[in-house]
Amino acid sequence: MRLKTFHVATAAFLLSAGVSFAQSPRIWKHGVIEPKADAGLIVAGLQGGFPEKFGLKIELMNLKSDVLGLKALLAGELDSYEGGPAGAITADTRGVDVRVIGCLWPRIPHGIFVRSEITELKQLKGKAIAISAPNAFPDLLARAALKKAGVDPADVQFANLGGDADRFKALMANVVQASVSSGEFLAVAPPEVKQLFAGRELMPDFLRTCAMTSGKNIKERRDDVVRFLAAEISGARWAAKNRDDVIKLTRDFAGIKPEDPRPAFIYDESFKHGDYDPDMNVSPEKMAWLQNLLVETGDVTKPVDPTKTYDADLRKEALELIAKTP
Repeated sequence: MRLKTFHVATAAFLLSAGVSFAQSPRIWKHGVIEPKADAGLIVAGLQGGFPEKFGLKIELMNLKSDVLGLKALLAGELDSYEGGPAGAITADTRGVDVRVIGCLWPRIPHGIFVRSEITELKQLKGKAIAISAPNAFPDLLARAALKKAGVDPADVQFANLGGDADRFKALMANVVQASVSSGEFLAVAPPEVKQLFAGRELMPDFLRTCAMTSGKNIKERRDDVVRFLAAEISGARWAAKNRDDVIKLTRDFAGIKPEDPRPAFIYDESFKHGDYDPDMNVSPEKMAWLQNLLVETGDVTKPVDPTKTYDADLRKEALELIAKTP
């Protein structure tokens, strides 16, 4: 894994943001899942001047999975990362101090895509499902969905095939018969592939993406954690009001061609269904629900007080900082 600093050369983005730049900003290393059609929504607060407004310079690391983000955080290679909070919760139950500090995507834009001949999850018994790394968000969603449908996850084959695009391509090539992929692929799915169900419908309390940092960072760099959250929330609020600029930012950042309909599709879907939360609220109920799910799947054997898995005060401090920063 290698850190990269990305510079978005989008004049409209900078002008719309109306930001001011601080002198000698402090470095903050943040990990995000490899950019795809929702990239603009994810990095809006990490580019274009928002970090500098709050005295930070963000260095981004592209991650294949949130499992790698957790490992990089614990190794000190990252200061924070964006991903499914299941890994952080599991770490906390094992005595590792990782905290959720804000959730940008409180609902799942993902779903399980299948070959057209598949009409229910029970038909996946004995078949291959494309996920990312074991215990990452796509893996957890697939196993939980199978159990809800009465299918033992041990009766299917899980194929670790990397990012959303790689998993979807494997499904189209019939290498696998199902794939956990972002809903953006509904915009380009051929007739032989369909979404069997949307994750938000099957599991409305499943948290897709949150920002996480270590207890050590909260203790030793609390001011920087608050500044990071302030930047991300400010950018997310800007993204919610600037559809066309965000779509352009997505295309620039992820290298997506102008004729590709996915960036516009996933932007509209995310706000239509409430998948995206610019204020990055942390739901205590959803955090508790997720830990209970991890107990059911066997990932957690010794549950902890759910309030120990997140820090809501940091977000409150970030909102106060935003309010008093011109």
